[in-house]
Amino acid sequence: MTKLGVAERPLRVAVVGSGPSGFYAAQALIKAEIEVRVDIFDRLPCPYGLVRLGVAPDHQKIKNVIRIFERIAAEPNCRFLGNVMVGRDVTVEELRRHYDALIFANGAESDRRLNIPGEDLAGSHTATEFVAWYNGHPDYRAREFDLSQEAAVVIGQGNVAVDVCRILAKTVDELKHTDIAQHALDALAESRIRDIYMVGRRGPVQAKFTQLEIKEMGQLADCEPVLEAEDLKFDPHSQAEYDDAQNKSAKRIVPILSDFAARPSSGKARRLHILFKKSPIEIKGAERVESIVLEQNELIGEPFALKARGTGSTEEVPCGLVFRSVGYRGIPMPGVPFDERGGVIPNEDGRVLDDGTPVSGLYAAGWIKRGPSGIIGTNKPDSQATVAKLLQDLPNLRPCPDPETEKILALLRDRGVRVVSFEDWRKIDAAEIERGQPLGKPREKYPTVEEMLAKLD
Repeated sequence: MTKLGVAERPLRVAVVGSGPSGFYAAQALIKAEIEVRVDIFDRLPCPYGLVRLGVAPDHQKIKNVIRIFERIAAEPNCRFLGNVMVGRDVTVEELRRHYDALIFANGAESDRRLNIPGEDLAGSHTATEFVAWYNGHPDYRAREFDLSQEAAVVIGQGNVAVDVCRILAKTVDELKHTDIAQHALDALAESRIRDIYMVGRRGPVQAKFTQLEIKEMGQLADCEPVLEAEDLKFDPHSQAEYDDAQNKSAKRIVPILSDFAARPSSGKARRLHILFKKSPIEIKGAERVESIVLEQNELIGEPFALKARGTGSTEEVPCGLVFRSVGYRGIPMPGVPFDERGGVIPNEDGRVLDDGTPVSGLYAAGWIKRGPSGIIGTNKPDSQATVAKLLQDLPNLRPCPDPETEKILALLRDRGVRVVSFEDWRKIDAAEIERGQPLGKPREKYPTVEEMLAKLD
């Protein structure tokens, strides 16, 4: 068998997805003590995944990680092939003819459902849709959100839910110098939303948002947090969780919430109502959302394994918008095993499994590997662990029969696919930055693929 990873025959790896997990996988391969060629595929002309299209526009510092990704992409043995959708423009089997291994780092592009009556009424949206819309994702440019409503309910209490609440709560002046998409800023300028409800099924001790995210909600120009002091009275098991010395997150978050509960009303135009131990059981409305029914929960189980159980006591909250932020899930890719229940590619430590058996040459990293958990930095050790397994398998990998990227590029040209290189992306990037300057914004994104590609003609 041909030896891979040497000067005469470098290891060839295709990374599917150019978000953090994809770039960190490429970095780990490049740093390995082997000869390697890495091609990073993305279905959009723009790289960086959720760093570009998921991180909130008013949190620019988080996007500084892009500088690391730029250095990775500039490595001579790394290549970006954007505007190529694996599974549509080129199949997995076709890639396997030209690469010795494939790492799937394509994230979790869909949302989990609530599975309650009324979930599909007009005015009920996933958080993914809204986040992608205000971040200028080409797939969501045409989405419409009826911001003429006076009340919006956000289901979930992770950082994405807080992002949605914050964007709804901020004034235009607080957003206009960010890289928020202009179409979203224009729509938010006309917003009539006055009450925003953020609903969590468990208590403050179990909340998934971080300290900085929730603290910011008490510092907005024209929105005040509203929280009932009663929600800060813990059951014995929650108290045990809070008292645990290792539970540093709760010890940072609960004092902030206590401060919110103690504040008198400041008369600001908008209010963020933070509701704990409540679950949605029905969204009501004739043709569109008119209200949501919430059931009061009690927490059962042992500390750090508490689950919410409905008590039968309900309340109905009038609202015209509902945003569901209860977790992301991956979507299947043709030619790759998929776990429908978990919403991930089945794997063992990153090795893709088919009916429990590892599939030689196929690997997974990031959210499509482990599910939607952690922060951007979590993807680095995750991707490194996957690459470590690939390197362990190197002696047994079957070399691909036709190890040439040019053959893939020729195939894509024949199919009418305009492949976007990293040099191409830099032209789009520069044009976006230039567009943003007159507006006082770090950039003004092109909201459609066609507009991005037009900059390359």
